[in-house]
This record gives sequence, C-alpha cells and structure tokens, in this order.
Amino acid sequence: MQDLKVGILQFNQVWQDKTANFDRIVSFSPDFKSLDLLLLPEMFHTGFSMDVSYADDWSNSEGIRFLQDLSCKWDIAIYTSMMVSDGHYYNRGVFVRPDGHIHTYDKRKAFGLGGENLHYLSGNEETIVCYKDWKFNLQICYDLRFPELVRNKITEDGSVKYDVLLYVANWPQTRIQHWDILLGARAIENQSYILACNRVGTDANGLIYNGHSQAIDLYGTPLLAPTEQEGLFVVTLAYQDLHDGRNRLPFLKDA
Repeated sequence: MQDLKVGILQFNQVWQDKTANFDRIVSFSPDFKSLDLLLLPEMFHTGFSMDVSYADDWSNSEGIRFLQDLSCKWDIAIYTSMMVSDGHYYNRGVFVRPDGHIHTYDKRKAFGLGGENLHYLSGNEETIVCYKDWKFNLQICYDLRFPELVRNKITEDGSVKYDVLLYVANWPQTRIQHWDILLGARAIENQSYILACNRVGTDANGLIYNGHSQAIDLYGTPLLAPTEQEGLFVVTLAYQDLHDGRNRLPFLKDA
C-alpha cells in the first residue's frame, strides 16, 4: 500500500463570507499539487456559525461545487464540513474525491455549550471511507470528546476497521489543552493515525482560535509540531509503520 501525503490547511476563516474563504483557500492551492488528501477546518466557508440562513442548499451547493472543482483540478481528495439544509440543518462532513463523488458524515455530537444542538440535527451513523486503499473515519470537532464513537477493532474478515481518524474543527484557544490531549489519546487507544485540522484567528463572537492542527501516529507521537500560525502543513503517513506497530502491539485483538 502506498504512503499518503496529506496537507492540513490551518487558516483564518472569514466570518460568514463564503467568497472570501474560497479565495483564501485558492491562494494556497499551488502547493496542493503533490498531495493525496487535503483537510480544511470545520464549516470551511462560513466559520462556526449558528446563523442557518448561510446554510447551503444540499441539492445546489456552491460549497460542494467549489470543493469538487478544487479536488478535480489538483487531483486530491478533500475532507471538511459545512452547514447545509437538507430537510433539516446539518453540520455535514464531506469527503470529496477527484472524480466528484462525495461521502458524507453528519456530526453526531452537537456542541450544546455553543447552542449547536438548537440549530442543527445530529447524525446517528458512522462513516468510514476507503481511498487509495486507506480507510478513513470521518469526525467533526466536538465528536473528539466521545471515544465511544470511534472505537477501532478487528473486523470479521481479520482486517482493522479503519487506519486514520480525520477531525476538522473550530476548537477555541481556551480549551486547546483538551484538544492536544484528546487527539493523542484517540491515536493510542485506536492504534490509528490522527489528522486534525483546526482554524486560527478570531470569529464574530470574539472567540480566539490558535490552531494546533496535528498529525499523530499510533504511538501518540506527533508528526507535526503544533503551531499557531496560518499555513499549509504537509505530512506523509507511512502504512508500513502503521502495520508494523499494530503487529508489534496487537492490542486491537482484545477490543
């Protein structure tokens, strides 16, 4: 199985300004050409807003068209989330393939402290995507606090349920220590890679975000040094290292 080159775009989202956020992402795009997968923060083109008037109509979404065009142009998969209207309002994770196909995941744990539960319907299903022979478990922000959502295990055919946990977030500076600790814990307990994309900057509610986007291996070892700067951070995931680590420490057999 091939190694995977991933870009994590930690940027300062412009509050409820879709065009400005599209332009900001495109400004980094010359560096996308060698990637296999790109992560963007939660609610990538609005910021973490409770104003559902900015939700995309799922049947005619400008956000999806933007992601599909970007994915096709650079031949990369993209994972992020966005607010959508689809019978109800959802904070919906979208994994976009270069051929335009979309896998979706509706955030299962609404952030009650911020009123998300009052505006968005929670999902109730796990989504695992196979891409380039890697298996990705799609997650969004507050889901990180609930380890029962992502318990990894050996399946009936002897394979491991997933290889990589993907988190996209708007996680504030005030609780960034929790983010750092929980990401490491999820990697260790599930013997998987973690890729986590957070934003930087300040939103219209005065919340400050200081990034700390991360890549972590199955031992809990950071592959990127957490930073508070805006930028595209690139890491390579080595499948052989994951395979060897699981064989050396076969803890998932006891799950």
